[in-house]
Amino acid sequence: MKLLLTSGGITNDSIRRTLVDLLGKPIADCRALLIVTAQWGQPMCTPETVWKTVAGRWEGQTGLTELGWKSIGLLELTALPSIGEERWVPWVREADVLLVDGGEAVYLARWMRESGLADLIPTLDETVWVGVSAGSMVMTPRIGREFVDWQPDGTDETLGVVDFSIFPHLDYPGWTGNTTERARRWAEQMPGPAYAIDEQTAISIVDGVASVVSEGNWEKFDG
Repeated sequence: MKLLLTSGGITNDSIRRTLVDLLGKPIADCRALLIVTAQWGQPMCTPETVWKTVAGRWEGQTGLTELGWKSIGLLELTALPSIGEERWVPWVREADVLLVDGGEAVYLARWMRESGLADLIPTLDETVWVGVSAGSMVMTPRIGREFVDWQPDGTDETLGVVDFSIFPHLDYPGWTGNTTERARRWAEQMPGPAYAIDEQTAISIVDGVASVVSEGNWEKFDG
């Protein structure tokens, strides 16, 4: 699987070009599946925020569903255990890209495991995973206590598909705690390297090699 891990989505031309490179063909020729499951585990999210993501109704933003896909569908991970792999696995295998929205990363990791999607990931060699915030963090080994909102006393461990951690929304307007200094303190708790990325930054991973794509600000912390 090829990964494009972002804080805010496809927010600039550099990230969009990287997405097209990973897909290997125009966006207009690609089939996409949107996953919003992480929102259900995040106390700040509501049915309205889920709808805005699906419908592309976030004011001033180009949402994941608005990029010009050939087709796009919704994959709800909490429903998959009840419908059987013979139905949903072909949907995933036929998709060129999985668009994974933010919310709560530990909750998302749980449902990726329970649904069976986590077990399928290693077999999807040509599929692109586009993560936004928690949709990116879920691929890391741990997210840090600061980002655990679903069960604050529970684990901060996620899937560990990559060997680094991510601090998203660096210097986000109005979020006074999302500073480089706070990210540095957070990184000290992480078991390996870590990145702090803003809304104009993405990390592309192909064959295990990570490359930063940015028109904004980011920091790398060596563990």
